[in-house]
Amino acid sequence: MRNDFRLSRILHVLVHLHGRKGAASSEEIATMLDTNPVLVRRMMAGLRTAGYVNSTGGRGGGWTLAADPDTITVLDVYRALEEPVIFAIGPSVDHPGCAAEEAITGTLNVALAQAAGHLMRQFGEIRLSAFLPPARPG
Repeated sequence: MRNDFRLSRILHVLVHLHGRKGAASSEEIATMLDTNPVLVRRMMAGLRTAGYVNSTGGRGGGWTLAADPDTITVLDVYRALEEPVIFAIGPSVDHPGCAAEEAITGTLNVALAQAAGHLMRQFGEIRLSAFLPPARPG
């Protein structure tokens, strides 16, 4: 299973949208992320639905941050991205009825659920504003 970078990439985009004057087009964001504008629109759609970003079409249109960075958590963004898979590891289910596999699967499922719960709690405590550069005096 490949790593899923959507969460960190979209957090990066949101930080840049915060300090920007005007909208950022899907093409501009795609260039920043070295990806395709269609993929940008797909990733941003859930954020728009959740009310974290706005989009406008046409010439000069694009994406803007719609919510205060103090009100958006990493968990919010994770959920808006339709909860990407957290772990690339998991239990095997190749041998149904095997006592050893059942014991391993049960133990791994508990440990992974506990780790996921801890991670989600951490995500809920981190606000987008934590990633913003300090304001310059002046």
